[in-house]
Amino acid sequence: MPLPDRAATTPRWTDPTASALLRTVFDAAIAAADPRRVLAAHLPPKPTGRCIVVGGGKSAALMAAALEEAWPDIPLEGTVVTRYGHAVPTRRIVVIEAAHPVPDANSEAGARRLLERVHDLGPQDLVLALMSGGGSALLALGAPGITLADKQAVNRALLASGATIGEMNTVRKHLSAIKGGRLARAAAPARVITLAISDVPGDDPAVIASGPTVPDPTSFAQASAILARYNIRPSAHVAAHLAAAADETPKPGDLPGTDFRLIAAPMMALRAAAGIARDAGITPLILGDALEGESREMGTVMAGIARAIRAHGEPLAPPALLLSGGETTVTIGAGPAGRGGRNTEFLLALAVALDGAPGIWAIAGDTDGIDGTEDAAGALIGPDTLVQARAAGLDPRAILAAHDSYSLFDTIGALIRTGPTLTNVNDIRAVLIAPPGPRA
Repeated sequence: MPLPDRAATTPRWTDPTASALLRTVFDAAIAAADPRRVLAAHLPPKPTGRCIVVGGGKSAALMAAALEEAWPDIPLEGTVVTRYGHAVPTRRIVVIEAAHPVPDANSEAGARRLLERVHDLGPQDLVLALMSGGGSALLALGAPGITLADKQAVNRALLASGATIGEMNTVRKHLSAIKGGRLARAAAPARVITLAISDVPGDDPAVIASGPTVPDPTSFAQASAILARYNIRPSAHVAAHLAAAADETPKPGDLPGTDFRLIAAPMMALRAAAGIARDAGITPLILGDALEGESREMGTVMAGIARAIRAHGEPLAPPALLLSGGETTVTIGAGPAGRGGRNTEFLLALAVALDGAPGIWAIAGDTDGIDGTEDAAGALIGPDTLVQARAAGLDPRAILAAHDSYSLFDTIGALIRTGPTLTNVNDIRAVLIAPPGPRA
């Protein structure tokens, strides 16, 4: 891909050049978290007893396949649960597909099967737990008295509330028979080693897939407080279960014989993206791997930083690439909402705030290939985004207010469709700022 000469007095950028670079950056971030590249290096010594494999998440099937490839001589057995359309061929480990982000009957059956797999093990046996983003919804076996319908209703309400992923998982853990360390407790006295791909701010093991194999520092009281904070009125079953506060999750120190190993995380992806920028003669700045908040507000803030770089060379001189990860939120509110995810909403807010400012392009997408519930990972914007939208008869500000960003980017052909990537290290946002000067 031809890139502008950094040393030239007036670098010449084009929309195709900028878009190609940003897509290369995004693809490099995804590749850095591919379990086929990273899993084998984190495996323990091969076990002498049985090796039971359990797992849940959008990457669970590919992680299982990578494990089979790394240990061809070990009689692996077990089950993992992944999202529909995310299965890959495996020979020894059973793959179940289930629904995400709202669980279904397969989510319930899959979680029950994982608990069955770890029963009646001894201290010489090894449980390898393969966990990744999405595992919380995909492993949805309710605590006694909690039905699948109860869990589905709470999940839908939390997804629309603007709650953070940590808050959502605190509630999920306290309505579950498997989350919050309960899977590891069921596996005792076997040794449990978790291999995880993080999709959460701060890479907190207790939050990734709601931590089925790690201690849980949260409580029933915190789960109830979160529902109250977002004005979510749960079913009578859920309210009674939370109020009873029975069978609290295992706490730190309660799960001896467990080990947690992070094999891929958002910062790894951001560093890979930064390396692409440096190779192209562009200065990268990683703003953080755990940025949270409203998507549209982050878009407005990022526009201000990009303008300052282009106009004043602060906080760094262009050509520059602003990189960030984490998981923003979209608060729907009471009115009707269109189609869109947090990344396309971020990008539309960024485009509106930039208002056609020259020399600034951006890409944002979820590394799992699915932004929200749509079929795109994210989108690309440039100086002409609003012009294209208005030429198509669209009002960008009205569409932003209606949370219909997907429809706008679909209309102007700016969506990024990768299909399922089979990994998940959360969102990657990259804003490219060219120096002032003539454009080709």
